[in-house]
Amino acid sequence: MLEPASNSEPAERDFVEFRRKVRSAEVLSASTQQLLRSLRFTGRVSIVVQNGRVLKSGYEEGYFAHHPTEMDAA
Repeated sequence: MLEPASNSEPAERDFVEFRRKVRSAEVLSASTQQLLRSLRFTGRVSIVVQNGRVLKSGYEEGYFAHHPTEMDAA
């Protein structure tokens, strides 16, 4: 039995909205984005999702902005 077209429209709309959020980097919450900005993080954050659940996430180290330390002055 085929589903009525109206049932597939919300799913299609949701997927279009998901693609838009990925393209515009709105995947992360506003609080996480604010934290990353305060850290001056410029690297990569990876998120693996399967069946609508986050399986794993991570970030690539070595991409933080260099902050001078006392050892740098020596």
